[in-house]
Amino acid sequence: MPITLASIKKTLDSQIGQKIKLTAQAGRKKTIERNGILTETYPSIFVVELDQKENAVERVSYNYTDVLTSAVIVELSEENNLAFN
Repeated sequence: MPITLASIKKTLDSQIGQKIKLTAQAGRKKTIERNGILTETYPSIFVVELDQKENAVERVSYNYTDVLTSAVIVELSEENNLAFN
């Protein structure tokens, strides 16, 4: 099944309040892994409240195009086994 921006948003909408793991491209060969809780989804972006013990910033936001183009890899709660690669 092809992944679309609408299907990514719909899936993330159903996971608000759940733990999420993000792997984002930070440069040519660098990636950043972050853990947090999916707090909000908007028409163009989603917001993740980060673990304060692991990260210096409180929250990050990404747009759904980042997920679609694999600039950001999203792994949702382990009990649901959902992931966008």
